[in-house]
Amino acid sequence: MDPFSRRNVLSLGAAAGATVTAFGARAATFGNPDSPLEGAVNSNPKSLQEPGPKNPVLDSQFPDVGSPPQTDIGDMPQFWSSFNIMPKRIQAGGWARQVTQADFQISDAISGVNMRLAPGGIRELHWHLAAEWAIVTNGSCRVTVLDPDGHAYVQDVGPGDLWFFPAGYPHSLQGLGKDGCEFVIAFDQGHQSEYNTLLVTDWIAHTPPDILAENFGVPVDAFKSIPLNDLWIFQGQEPGPLAQDQASVASGGIAPNPFTFGLGGVTPIMSNKSGALRLADSRTFKASTTIAAALETIKPGAVREMHWHPNADEWQYWIKGEGRMTVFDAGPRSKTADFKAGDVGYVKRSQGHFIKNTGTEDLQFVAVFKTPVYQEISLSDWLSHTPPALVAQHLNMSVSDVKRFIDSRPGIMPV
Repeated sequence: MDPFSRRNVLSLGAAAGATVTAFGARAATFGNPDSPLEGAVNSNPKSLQEPGPKNPVLDSQFPDVGSPPQTDIGDMPQFWSSFNIMPKRIQAGGWARQVTQADFQISDAISGVNMRLAPGGIRELHWHLAAEWAIVTNGSCRVTVLDPDGHAYVQDVGPGDLWFFPAGYPHSLQGLGKDGCEFVIAFDQGHQSEYNTLLVTDWIAHTPPDILAENFGVPVDAFKSIPLNDLWIFQGQEPGPLAQDQASVASGGIAPNPFTFGLGGVTPIMSNKSGALRLADSRTFKASTTIAAALETIKPGAVREMHWHPNADEWQYWIKGEGRMTVFDAGPRSKTADFKAGDVGYVKRSQGHFIKNTGTEDLQFVAVFKTPVYQEISLSDWLSHTPPALVAQHLNMSVSDVKRFIDSRPGIMPV
């Protein structure tokens, strides 16, 4: 018999648990396959005390960091960050804050920006070295973009709407109405930053006036009042009717695919009484050639089932509610962290994970993937489509119990 079989390890765990009981802790064997046993449940109560200095506010925010589940084990890069702890850059027309790989090392495929534009606030004409994907979380915004074939696109977007601008496509954003807008941007490069954006005012200010005159076919004096500093986000006048702006740029023709998409209104690909998952990738949002995204809603107490993504890392922006995510990797390694609105999560490609809504309201987050097509593998779907006798031998379970595994890929497990 293999001396390191799971049954023997669990037996060793039970023996160790009995020893721990002598110190007054409640021993547990199931879910504690490692030796020595992990978790507060197997600890001497006195060892759980924290007599030294601590921040009680942070302590209350991250209960599963201070006292992880007993199944957590090993080291794993930090997969939690938050816009809430990032400094804002504030100007007359709005503000922005960002989470890039410089602050969040694990996030090498995607960086994120949280931005607000006041009513009439303008994110000046610019372009990036990376593709830009975004979701509107509040208010409304007018976007403009030009493709390499001279097709101009102008559209208004609201909550739950997306836009996608491929790398190098010049664009602008402007807040509308009485509320302006707020949105979250995901770039398909981890190092992309608001501070390495190519701005039209920068280029104009750093080009000789005679060259500007020749390039645009107007007198040199036309440029006498150009801004000498970039505008970035500035207060502008609210634009006129959408149709008027669209007509003003129509001479270049129509872009083959819209650069915006209404994710909040699409039919969920997974839905039940415990939540829903809505998807936008290149199959439905055809302009979005390098980013796929899922808007996930999980009801209180429900669990986003154990799964992984074989083709891309997952970058998350938590929109509302609160929850707990556990990530599993080879080693074994398993780590749990708590998330709230405004936080950012990251799961490397093919790492298993699940999320539980630990709050009293709906949990909602958007998951972004640097890939044209969304892919997911469900653990229950895999095991329920493997010969039951084979699975039973792996898990030391009865074949009849294995046959009861859910095989419908619900996505979100009922409460």
